[in-house]
Amino acid sequence: MKVKTFYCIGVMSGTSLDGVDLCYVKFEVSNQYHFEILNAATFSYSDAWLSKLKNAFSSDKDVLESVNIEYGTYLGSLINNFIEENSLTQLDFIASHGHTIFHKPDKGITLQIGDGKTIAAITNQKIIYDFRTQDVKLGGQGAPLVPIGDQLLFADYEYCINFGGFANVSFEKDGKRIAFDICPVNIVMNHYVNQLGLPYDDKGQLASTGEVCQELLDRLNELEFYSQPYPKSLGLEWVLENIFPLIDNYNLEIIDVLRTFVEHVAIQIAKIIEKESKILATGGGVFNTFLMQRIKFYIGQELVLPNNELIDFKEALIFAFLGLLKLQGKINVLSSVTGASKNHSAGLIFNPRT
Repeated sequence: MKVKTFYCIGVMSGTSLDGVDLCYVKFEVSNQYHFEILNAATFSYSDAWLSKLKNAFSSDKDVLESVNIEYGTYLGSLINNFIEENSLTQLDFIASHGHTIFHKPDKGITLQIGDGKTIAAITNQKIIYDFRTQDVKLGGQGAPLVPIGDQLLFADYEYCINFGGFANVSFEKDGKRIAFDICPVNIVMNHYVNQLGLPYDDKGQLASTGEVCQELLDRLNELEFYSQPYPKSLGLEWVLENIFPLIDNYNLEIIDVLRTFVEHVAIQIAKIIEKESKILATGGGVFNTFLMQRIKFYIGQELVLPNNELIDFKEALIFAFLGLLKLQGKINVLSSVTGASKNHSAGLIFNPRT
């Protein structure tokens, strides 16, 4: 069978605000999909952008529209610099997730800023963007979208778990791909570590020195979300309404908050995983050694940690893959995952040369 080759850039900004991930990927397509990450980099946000993205949540419509264009301009410039610095000459398209500001699928709302047409104009490249809106309109959660990539690119693993702002899982059950958000991770822990003037808890060293507050741990584990059936997804709104007020009510030392929340995450992960399974773990949270140790304690086995490049850039890689599937007119969102009324091909395509 003839092999078709595509070169593309996947662009991802996670809810933990650790920066923009750019991943330059080569896909070879025959009866299967094969990928090779050729270049990848993370660009940290300036203090000004951190403030702007954090505050966008409470901005009015006019401000959001302005920030959408401004953020698209910012992404376009990052991409151009990335292309120039790596002397990239072959590029079929750019697939951009954008940065999530709102995600309330139960109310039919999801918003990722980073205007695709603006990115296209600046880079003069074909852009595929806005991957979540269509799914929400079809009655779905609009998340998670990565599982189609897990199914087609990482089928050797029984579970794929990403530890980012939130932990999400993907696996096969009864012949269907199932996926959902498990619990918050970095979006909560970074919030409290930031109060100490640190960007994150390096290797979980701070958490490891704290003590578990059993009452808080019990109340966290009893939150209604955890007993709800999938499909289900989480957003910043849920954390602001349910997690921060609950934790802050206890007036704990930061190290005890971190220690208790690590235990909470480990318990929630263990509730999902069947024993003696092959588990692929990616996302920045896997560098929290203490968290990984606590998960191992509960599930009784190690998680498979791939090379650092895949740990850091798997989501950007898969959004590039979602773009490829969209370009091919193939399904890239599974109704078994999101709860939408049907499988579909999500994303908008914009080509500045047409």
